[in-house]
Amino acid sequence: MGAAIYTIGHSNHAAVRFIDLLQGAGIDCVADVRSTPFSRRNPQFSQRALMASLKDAGIEYWFLGDALGARPKDPACWEDGKVSYARIAASAVFQEAIHALIDGAHAKRIALMCAEKEPLDCHRTILVGRALAQRDTELAHIHADGRIESQDALEQRLLHLAREQVDLLSSRDAVLARAYDK
Repeated sequence: MGAAIYTIGHSNHAAVRFIDLLQGAGIDCVADVRSTPFSRRNPQFSQRALMASLKDAGIEYWFLGDALGARPKDPACWEDGKVSYARIAASAVFQEAIHALIDGAHAKRIALMCAEKEPLDCHRTILVGRALAQRDTELAHIHADGRIESQDALEQRLLHLAREQVDLLSSRDAVLARAYDK
């Protein structure tokens, strides 16, 4: 296995609680993968405020939402008015950002950040985490209660929620792909 990368959702945490979660996991750098780094409901997570909070805590901020966000500006990533994760994942800008993340994770402990509390409800896991896992990058997910869930445990939950099972006729990869697609 290569480098380890974490994920976290800012949810509606107070800035202090969010920093505590990051520090508890030893995070050195937050990679913001929101297409639009702004929050009306949680202004502490708008880009400028977040950058200031992270800087005060000695944590680096890295914006990657233009390359790894779920709402790309590139019209080629959309199909019939809906975003296509497959098209995003196949784009050169996405691939370059994935490689930069993997390279960066060899030097520092990075957490991908988006808004959603639950990793399975967010593109940081379904799109970005999936691409990283396919490249033998170890993933771990920081939950709101501070618990850290491994990628294997998360994928087991995904299979259960999607009502998918590995059997003699299907490989785990094929079953997992169906579960992610659901």
